[in-house]
Amino acid sequence: QVHFVESGGGLVQAGGSLRLSCAASGSTFSIDDMGWYRQAPGKQRELIAGITSGGITNYADSVKGRFTISRDNAKNTMYLQMNNLKPEDTAVYYCNSRPLIYGRSWGQGTQVTVSS
Repeated sequence: QVHFVESGGGLVQAGGSLRLSCAASGSTFSIDDMGWYRQAPGKQRELIAGITSGGITNYADSVKGRFTISRDNAKNTMYLQMNNLKPEDTAVYYCNSRPLIYGRSWGQGTQVTVSS
């Protein structure tokens, strides 16, 4: 069974930076396309960044140029470097496969709060 544990969130002022980590269990991580998702209060969870098993990346327009997704397959870990954070980035951030795989669960996420 594949599980995800997100970490690295916290409180930061607008313009600040955070680096999130996603520790993934399971031997399939290295061949899975992955993504970072976030969910703000009252909103649906959305995909904000994706990375293929080979390292090809893509970003939602809202974070393009500010966030960088990366992965270390040897460590079964994915990262999200977030720079120039804005209050609208406040959300719970999750990692998972992209596209989602049937039966694979979500982790608890990590809270990111950006003050103005």
